[in-house]
Amino acid sequence: MGKFEKEARDLLSAIGGKENVSAVTHCATRMRFVLNDESKADVQAIEAIPAVKGTFTNAGQFQVIIGNDVPIFYNDFSAVSGIEGVSKEAAKSAAAGKQNPVQRAVAMLAEIFTPIIPAIIVGGLILGFRNILEGVAWSALDGKSIVEVSQFWSGVNSFLWLPGEAIFHYLPVGITWSVSRKMGTSQILGIVLGICLISPNQLLNAYNVASTPAAEIAKDWVWDFGFFTVNKIGYQAQVIPALLAGLSLAYLERFWRKVIPEVVSMIFVPFLSLLPALILAHTVLGPVGWVIGQWISTIVLAGLTGSFKWLFGAIFGTLYAPLVITGLHHMTNAIDTQLIADSGGTVLWPMIALSNIAQGSAVLAYYWMNRHDEREAQIALPASISAYLGVTEPALFGVNLKYVYPFIAGMIGSGIAGLLSTTFNVTANAIGVGGLPGILSIQARYMGIFALLMLVAIVVPFALTLFFRKAGFFTKTEDQTVKAPQAEALAQAAEAESPKGTLITIQSPLAGQAKVLAEATDPVFAQGVMGQGVVIEPSEGELIAPVDGEISVLFPTKHAVGLVTAQGLELLIHIGMDTVNLEGQGFTAHVKQGDSVQAGDRLISFDIKQLKEAGYVVETPVIVTNQNDFQADAALDLPQTVKRGDDLLTATKI
Repeated sequence: MGKFEKEARDLLSAIGGKENVSAVTHCATRMRFVLNDESKADVQAIEAIPAVKGTFTNAGQFQVIIGNDVPIFYNDFSAVSGIEGVSKEAAKSAAAGKQNPVQRAVAMLAEIFTPIIPAIIVGGLILGFRNILEGVAWSALDGKSIVEVSQFWSGVNSFLWLPGEAIFHYLPVGITWSVSRKMGTSQILGIVLGICLISPNQLLNAYNVASTPAAEIAKDWVWDFGFFTVNKIGYQAQVIPALLAGLSLAYLERFWRKVIPEVVSMIFVPFLSLLPALILAHTVLGPVGWVIGQWISTIVLAGLTGSFKWLFGAIFGTLYAPLVITGLHHMTNAIDTQLIADSGGTVLWPMIALSNIAQGSAVLAYYWMNRHDEREAQIALPASISAYLGVTEPALFGVNLKYVYPFIAGMIGSGIAGLLSTTFNVTANAIGVGGLPGILSIQARYMGIFALLMLVAIVVPFALTLFFRKAGFFTKTEDQTVKAPQAEALAQAAEAESPKGTLITIQSPLAGQAKVLAEATDPVFAQGVMGQGVVIEPSEGELIAPVDGEISVLFPTKHAVGLVTAQGLELLIHIGMDTVNLEGQGFTAHVKQGDSVQAGDRLISFDIKQLKEAGYVVETPVIVTNQNDFQADAALDLPQTVKRGDDLLTATKI
């Protein structure tokens, strides 16, 4: 029996059965389902499953949080359901069909900006440090800045502008690259297009446009084609122009790939994609995008700095955590970046950091109330630390949303902090680490105020969480009687284990060519997601038991079988890739689930010729799925030809 077989069966039933699953995959911590009818998913029953830490719906996917054991859970779910998983991209594609245009646009923005956020965070920290060096007049230095009194720090300040300029001035290159990456087109063309938007030698720097007279631009900064001219304007740090230009390049390349013959596509597709996109960028998309970007930043900035900025801050601060749940918070990345380009900083991002701190403080209060319960403490304390460092998912889905009252307390504290943040015009240099370290990205003159606001975001939610719990406000009935499902999982008694160091020899279940697992065609197996082992290219269609044990699962399609030994070793043998689609054709099972077998017993016969003629790869992974308990090592040098019964792997109890 697989480690999570019972929980997997319960989950399959609770999500509406196999017929309700359109696609399933998993990431590092959660199962991701695309359901035909989400209303059939019984959320309460799902969250009562011990292995489940929470659920939420985002970007058209119903996501079930499992934790670090998700690869093992995924394997057991596939076994009991007979549903083959798909790649993350395939799941996203299936989910996209269930999204409205706004959801698809937000999902696209998220996937475009996520890869470049680390660079923006680094840039924000650099600018914050440079502000301290050159922008603060220290009383201890007779009212001078650090760079004015120290040649060393002056040199450091000058050197740090190298990466700072690269990150912000050259941001369009990152955006056009990321667009190409997201759209599956040539990334190098995206990079070239981005460079053509910010060329420092041929274009007037965007930061200098406002201070350059129109007459000078018309004379010195144009391409003159005789009967018309095009301005040589750069788009340093501009978001919308780069986004529009990157999308035009991607859609042009997709179009030309379809209509140009493959034999000449290498020549004509790049040329006919890049050149028109570049022309569009400097004649239409760039100027229009510049105006749109300025409109957006002007409107948002007006709300953040106008007469009712306190109200804007209170509303945004209160609602940011719910935005995270819906995924709409990704839109703020583009707005923040545009604000930084147009006004030299963002008033929006400090409130995001404060919201993360507030939700972390609510979890910390929950931890404090349950600190003597070791199982609850194991959940709440790491979640609060994670939120304080800018990652709120464990806090939101592990505790706050589950019990409601910490979530409400966090929202109220965040709203108060947001109101005060906009009242005092607290401004960040750039997007930073969205928690306590976020103070390093705040402009120097606002650091003191932001420190006080962090204190508000810590104290208010903490106190309100304690008050709500004691008064019974916003508390769910389940909180009175039921511990969090993940706490119940921690409470489960451990199954009988073999002594550390126990060695199990796994024989080859097939005759053929054995190779290292990394050479498997399917990346899910090749990357070790399902576990560790080897892959065999079979020369004969007879599969035997590689160990003494019990058939823990036999897929209805007979293309895969799982075994568990008396020592607790769990094996999965998967005949071919995507052969589940054959629905059992070409396979004959000689055992059934629950049978006890000896090493060498026949398990499955399969027709290699029939599988290949149907277009399927027949290579077969032999996987140790409970890799947290057993270390799998090849018992022979690979690649190598093996016979059935040869020693193939050794599994050592960790």
